[in-house]
Amino acid sequence: MGREGHVVAADPGAVVLGKKKSMTVARSWIMMDGAGKGKVVDVDKYDIMHRVHIHARDLRILDPLLSYPSAILGRDKAIVLNLEHIKAIITAEEVLLRDPTDENVVPVVEELQRRLPPLNAICQAQGGQNDVEAEEEEDESPFEFRALEVALEAICSFLAARTMELETAAYPALDELTSKISSRNLDRVRKLKSAMTRLTARVQKVRDELEQLLDDDDDMADLYLSRKLDGSSSPVSGAGAANWFPASPTIGSKISRASRGSMATVRGDENDVEELEMILEAYFMQIDGTLNKLTTLREYIDDTEDYINIQLDNHRNQLIQLELFLSAGTVCLSLYSLVAGIFGMNIPYTWNNDHGYMFKWVVIVTGLCCSFLFLLVVFYARHKGLVGS
Repeated sequence: MGREGHVVAADPGAVVLGKKKSMTVARSWIMMDGAGKGKVVDVDKYDIMHRVHIHARDLRILDPLLSYPSAILGRDKAIVLNLEHIKAIITAEEVLLRDPTDENVVPVVEELQRRLPPLNAICQAQGGQNDVEAEEEEDESPFEFRALEVALEAICSFLAARTMELETAAYPALDELTSKISSRNLDRVRKLKSAMTRLTARVQKVRDELEQLLDDDDDMADLYLSRKLDGSSSPVSGAGAANWFPASPTIGSKISRASRGSMATVRGDENDVEELEMILEAYFMQIDGTLNKLTTLREYIDDTEDYINIQLDNHRNQLIQLELFLSAGTVCLSLYSLVAGIFGMNIPYTWNNDHGYMFKWVVIVTGLCCSFLFLLVVFYARHKGLVGS
């Protein structure tokens, strides 16, 4: 590294303090080579830009303080990867992973250490028992594809695990809300629905990025860093062997593109993206399955909300029916009270002396008439369908 960053070999979980520039802030990165060996360093963005030859706008995508969407960008000599907590730069020979001590990043570092070494190196480490078989097999995936596959597998598994946790909490809460509508259950479901909406947006971003890559062969071809490196170091391109190293500043984007064009007649697989396409399709199907689970959960929540609204509407209709009966009864009782009040007033009547018991029959007849009026209102309401049978 340059004078600003002090690099030492360390375990993946270790943190190494390095020198910092006075005007820039150093960030913790782990650099892993093709053998799976890692170095934890504290470097600033200028060291990273000089090492992997990317622009500042590409490095800004990896800034956790800026909310950039998920992205997989193919550059001349590197792949810029921003997938949730996985923020990495992949070259043809090494992987630079940000914040290696993060609890979500540590499993990715361990998996990179296990998967990055090529097959023949693993066989040699196991005692050379399968050396002959390994030599007879075709070369396995390029280094950048192995690193990219680890990142995609980690992010797909991470989002799938979060989805499973959400399902485990959501379905019992929805069933409990269906059986008993209460403020506690409603608030619980509201929080779960908010979490589901946020998780769906995160999964959708990763899915859209993979779909965009699969739809464009040129974008996928830009991720073949080893192929571009082979083209730049071939006799046709006129570049020397020193250009094999990713830190070399002599390979520009125009030279790489011209090299790929000149090598098309030598190598028949220049535009062949089948290998990368199969990798992306596998994880696209996995993330699409996760999105389908979230969609199913959303539909279940919507169905539960519809059921709750139907229940509330039914209760509301019952209250309206009760209000109708009470209003009809109140009107009948008001008429009865009116007649009883009129005849109960201290007013002399000519028939009062001769018919002392007339008031009793007035009260009885008025009560019967009011009862008949109440029954008539109820029958009319049932006939018009205003109340249930």
